Amino acid sequence: MADELLTEIRDRVMIITLNRPEAMNAVNIELAQQMAAAMEELDANPDLSVGVLTANGRGFSAGMDLKAFVSGGMPNLPERGFAGITEMAADKPLIAAVEGFALAGGLEIALSCDLLVASKGAKLGIPEVGVGLFAGAGALSRLPRRVPYGLAMQMALTGEPITAEVGHDFGLVQVLTEKGEALDGALDLAARVAKNAPLGLAASKRLIRDLGGVDGQFWGDQQPVLDSVFSSADAIEGATAFAEKRAPNWTGK
Repeated sequence: MADELLTEIRDRVMIITLNRPEAMNAVNIELAQQMAAAMEELDANPDLSVGVLTANGRGFSAGMDLKAFVSGGMPNLPERGFAGITEMAADKPLIAAVEGFALAGGLEIALSCDLLVASKGAKLGIPEVGVGLFAGAGALSRLPRRVPYGLAMQMALTGEPITAEVGHDFGLVQVLTEKGEALDGALDLAARVAKNAPLGLAASKRLIRDLGGVDGQFWGDQQPVLDSVFSSADAIEGATAFAEKRAPNWTGK
């Protein structure tokens, strides 16, 4: 299996790097499987307190690999969901470090983290409606909890991204850095988190997540809608049109 994802340990921090730069770190099943393994390793290692998600290449992630979707379906794993993280991430705190863009499932990976660091000018968006899909990996529940309702709805319905600066203004981005410095900013934030007691960190994350985050009911309620939309003719048309670099021909079927 190719190294679609890389891991590195620095002190009490695991750095997890998406490593498909030639595909804008689009998620395939191999990356999802390796992400799930990294989450398990992070939680199992008592010497680690925090995970930092970053990426090689010019952007964090463009989301799902649409060519792979057309031929083989979504890169979802049982229990863990899209990319091996969106339905069940690590118990330990996670920080996303975003350069360039985090779009579609890429933003949903970042939203699966507890804190978000992004460089100036980075684009954050859920453009799935433009390819016949919708943001089915948690963004439609997580975004309205992190930004105002109207902004979340605008992002979902227009598919247009916001900048990291706008995200910072509304609290979606906790730390805004200069270009090229998102990982450094995330590692600095991780060091501030990692100095604290591991049990207290895990408990704090669990309570905030369970009281105000995405819960089991959301996934169950969403599943029949996702099954209907993602298996539609428009879904295949949208992904195919994207791959062929042409405008889609929607039929509403």
